[in-house]
Amino acid sequence: MAMDLTFLGTGSAYPSPHRGASALVLRIEGDCWLFDCGEGTQTQLMKSQLKASRITKVFITHLHGDHMFGLPGLLCTVSLHCTSTAGKDHQPVEIYGPIGLRKFLRVTLELSSSQLLFPYVVHELVPTADQSPSEGLLDPKMTNCDEGLHPQEGQGRTIHLDPAHNSYTLIENEQVVVKAFRLYHRIPSFGFVVQEGERPGKLNVQKLKELGIKAGPVYGKLKTGQSVVLENGVTVFPSDVLEEPIPGRKICILGDCCSLVGDAGQQLCHGADVLVHEATLDDTQKDKAMEHGHSTPSMAAEFAKACQAKQLALYHFSQRYKPPALLKEGDEDDVMELKRQAAALLNGQEVILAEDFLTIVIPIKKGV
Repeated sequence: MAMDLTFLGTGSAYPSPHRGASALVLRIEGDCWLFDCGEGTQTQLMKSQLKASRITKVFITHLHGDHMFGLPGLLCTVSLHCTSTAGKDHQPVEIYGPIGLRKFLRVTLELSSSQLLFPYVVHELVPTADQSPSEGLLDPKMTNCDEGLHPQEGQGRTIHLDPAHNSYTLIENEQVVVKAFRLYHRIPSFGFVVQEGERPGKLNVQKLKELGIKAGPVYGKLKTGQSVVLENGVTVFPSDVLEEPIPGRKICILGDCCSLVGDAGQQLCHGADVLVHEATLDDTQKDKAMEHGHSTPSMAAEFAKACQAKQLALYHFSQRYKPPALLKEGDEDDVMELKRQAAALLNGQEVILAEDFLTIVIPIKKGV
């Protein structure tokens, strides 16, 4: 299936004329999964080739405004373009994020008297106390949602850390598994891993010929994992004639952070086809970056190297770093320096400097 990643906003703190606030879309067979939704994301969507109406899932890394202020407006705009008939048949938009997101959306929609023409569900991740300084943890009284659901809101899950795997399982089916892992920031933050399911290996045509099996429906059954009984009574199992399974693609998207909490993140991101990591400030400002819970290019590269990611994509740049096309002679803050700093640690491995509307195609893997 087709899969690509489009950056809608690559700037930190606020949207500017040259960088939108944090937002990116993973498109899987036409469905759009939105990761973060900073202010102005709906405008960025309108400028792109993507359709907001195709958003089926939203993942919010943390509750800072530059990662979620655009979400209520986006939902309302999608609703405005949705007919009442289509809304009745609309599957709920599934929204995942830290605890507190449910109340934020509910209160925002209620105070603005916003009625959506489609249902939505918020699934909240419960952070642990070691994901931020104590002052960054929300008081449970603030996030309490006992007052009842919004009219278009379905009952969501409250997802706790799985101590056995040190991660959160959000989605798990034959096509894809999505997990979250803990990051350290000024407030609790999360990273997300989207792991595509593996595909059956190629049929060993030579072995099939030796067994006297001709091309036809039997091939299809074996390819889909069904055993076949031949006319001579011999049972042929898929494992007898299939080569090694083909691994699925893996995309890892980290929210704001200056470090990971635990080792689950590195394990889950191992071998990622694309690793998206923030690099708010350059390496010369590492102390300042870490003081505010952020990373530099070298910090991102070190993590990419540790988990053997195939591609590192940097984003969430301070608005001082303009896109290369807007750089002028004499500008001190050269965004290309961020790319050079990361590349220096990766021995020539590809580093992508994300810009608004950049699309990364993630090709399907092929068998050996």
